[in-house]
Amino acid sequence: MIVVTGASGALGRLVIDRLSARPDVVAVVRDPARAPQGVRVRRGDYDGPDGLREAFEGATRLLLVSSPELDPARRIKQHLDAVAAAADAGVGAIAYTSLLGAGTVATGATEAHHATERAVLDSGLPYTLLRHPYYGDAFVPRVSGGELTSSTGGRGLNTAFRSDLAEAAVRVLTGDGHLGRAYDFTGPLWTYREAAEVLGVPYREVPDAGPGPMSWLNAQVRAGALEFQSPDLAHVLGRPAESMLDRLRRAR
Repeated sequence: MIVVTGASGALGRLVIDRLSARPDVVAVVRDPARAPQGVRVRRGDYDGPDGLREAFEGATRLLLVSSPELDPARRIKQHLDAVAAAADAGVGAIAYTSLLGAGTVATGATEAHHATERAVLDSGLPYTLLRHPYYGDAFVPRVSGGELTSSTGGRGLNTAFRSDLAEAAVRVLTGDGHLGRAYDFTGPLWTYREAAEVLGVPYREVPDAGPGPMSWLNAQVRAGALEFQSPDLAHVLGRPAESMLDRLRRAR
């Protein structure tokens, strides 16, 4: 039996959609009213470990989709409780949607993911770590005033689309040869200047609008922190991952 947590979220729904033809799939959601259709549903809340143990019963493969909680301390507790519930339920193997860099960096954006990866390893469960980049869905360039602007300094982004990451998760859940692996998933590198060329509009570099998450992220891009490349996503998919530039070409 394949159990997927966070099944009412954007990534979880894509995974469930790709698995829906199988009779052995269970969607775990906090609110059953928002559950995907066509599969068995169990209630499970990251803040309720006892309920998670029941939700995970009988799972041969478990996809633990990371919590959307932003507070690191609360997110760590949620994840560690979920891993403990999986161990208590005796799941056959666990796949966790982590973040690039979480294997070595224990602060900032990777803090909760690093702690969760350690908990997965310490649990003794067979595992696969799926380290995601930032989602390309949130970075699709938007033309405004006849031009494309950004504050990225011309540096590259290794974003990947949720659709590819969901397919990769399904391949891990249903295939062989993935246990004991930590995959660094990246999409093809692209820049906003290249995106402007595809869209046929001028490109202009602009200053950051001010403090906030996007300003921090733009600084990461300018520092080259999103230019890391790995063949892992293409390897698991068995094909190249969709590039941002190809998606823009199709949209035109």
